[in-house]
Amino acid sequence: MKESTDGVVVNLLGKEFMVACPPAERDSLIAAAAYLDRKMREIQGSGRVIGTERTAIMAALNIAHELVELRTHGGLSEGMSQKLKFLQSKIDAALRRDAHPSQ
Repeated sequence: MKESTDGVVVNLLGKEFMVACPPAERDSLIAAAAYLDRKMREIQGSGRVIGTERTAIMAALNIAHELVELRTHGGLSEGMSQKLKFLQSKIDAALRRDAHPSQ
């Protein structure tokens, strides 16, 4: 990825694209483009999707699904949420024991 005064040149599936971007957001844009490129390469590598446009659409759908899942589950998987709830209950029980020590 190249930076210029007008924006950032990102590379997706070997093609360069100039994207206008405020200087403060360049690092984030570069990271997002690298993530998108990885996702597109994964889809293209699977051999199930033919064509750059279809690859881009499938990558966009997969990334949108990831975002919805993160928003729905507060950024955590169901298993991780359950583990955190279990740990929270253990902490609460320990705090209750400390607040009311047996005499």
